[in-house]
Amino acid sequence: MTLQDFLVSVDDFMYTYILIILLAAVGLFLTFRSRFVQIRMFTESFKVVMEKKDDEESISSFQALMVATASRVGTGNIAGVATAIVAGGPGALFWMWLMAVIGSASAFVESTLAQVYKEKDGHIFKGGPAYYIEKALHARWLGIIFAILLILTFAYGFNGLQAFNIASAFEYYVPNFSETRVPMIIGTILAIAAGFLFFGGTDKISKVSEVLVPLMAGLYILIALIVFVLNIGKLPHVLGVVFSSAFDFHSIFGGITGSCMMYGFKRGLFSNEAGMGSAPNAAASADVSHPAKQGFVQVLSVFIDTIIICSATAFTVLLTEQYTVGGDLDGIPLVQQSVAAVFGPIGIHFITVGICLFAFTSMIGNYFYAEFNIKFISENRVFLFLFRCTCVAMVFVGAQNSFDTAWALADITMGMQAIVNVIAIALLSGVAMKVLNDYEEQKAKGLDPHFDAKKVGIDNTEVW
Repeated sequence: MTLQDFLVSVDDFMYTYILIILLAAVGLFLTFRSRFVQIRMFTESFKVVMEKKDDEESISSFQALMVATASRVGTGNIAGVATAIVAGGPGALFWMWLMAVIGSASAFVESTLAQVYKEKDGHIFKGGPAYYIEKALHARWLGIIFAILLILTFAYGFNGLQAFNIASAFEYYVPNFSETRVPMIIGTILAIAAGFLFFGGTDKISKVSEVLVPLMAGLYILIALIVFVLNIGKLPHVLGVVFSSAFDFHSIFGGITGSCMMYGFKRGLFSNEAGMGSAPNAAASADVSHPAKQGFVQVLSVFIDTIIICSATAFTVLLTEQYTVGGDLDGIPLVQQSVAAVFGPIGIHFITVGICLFAFTSMIGNYFYAEFNIKFISENRVFLFLFRCTCVAMVFVGAQNSFDTAWALADITMGMQAIVNVIAIALLSGVAMKVLNDYEEQKAKGLDPHFDAKKVGIDNTEVW
């Protein structure tokens, strides 16, 4: 067995038999403990996301939402959804939706905790699982382990992969692509753009995300809407197929690991990253008057990622009927062919632009997370400078090489990171419930909630 085969086996076992069950179980536990906060307070998400910040140089709730969405929404929303439908059948979409609802409770809790235990970092704030593990669980050593796992996963593994995805999107246009200098040219351009943002700091990343993410999502949703409207007559049939496939229990329990349920669980949980410990790093940076507000906003981010973006891909594939369950055509080529069935060859160009925007915004969102975790380990400026240099180098190298072993290892480190975080948020859920109850009590009195940690019995906070 090769190293690659071994890593894939470990990856499959961890995600199928440990992480899926753990994330779903904790999501359900937090859903019931919070009295379905993700549904009860969903409209509150829209109200708080547009609130203005007190400090003009700080990061707004909307900017933090865009950074989190930038990292959540990536090529997986295109390729991953299409692959789930081909491998598991149309019913995977239903289970994807269900996991988004369940996972939203985890997103609320982890993001609220990140806000409670955040720290001041110049004009902005920093925080995330490493910080609340140290402050609330009093385990800095475990916080450092989490930070290292996140850095390896996002700054090196996934950012190299996103650079490779951007470069690969141009294979359609260049014969013998891998044998030309084009990957190197693309890698150079990406490294320069990434360097400008990485060395510009997290505040610059938030401002760029505020522009790029709505543009990226808007273009993609527009394409999907046109496909949807032109094929609206097929919608009743497609929805019937989705639900009949989702509840085909004979096929589900005949082979659950390869069923539409399992593929939907995986895509739903790992596309929106709820409970994985990544998005709280962005949530902590927002300047809000009450921690629960950013928890509500991160529920909205899960909704954007799965219910809107993933569904846009799913309906594009299902309505154009270019897929075959168990067929060879899947991933990005399937989405390209589906769009081309409506728009002609120009549809392929649309998807190329979409891939580049999705991957680039994921890249800068991933770096945003990693920088906060580097700062958790050490605030040394030389250390931070060298880290930024290695991140830029990874973008350049990643554009030219697939590094399958490195990507498989990044999947495993992300799984380990998620296990640490999901256990932490389950243990600290009582803190999040105190914050939620305080918010609801103040709202019931007609107040704009403002948080005082001591009043609700929470210690060891720096900001509140």
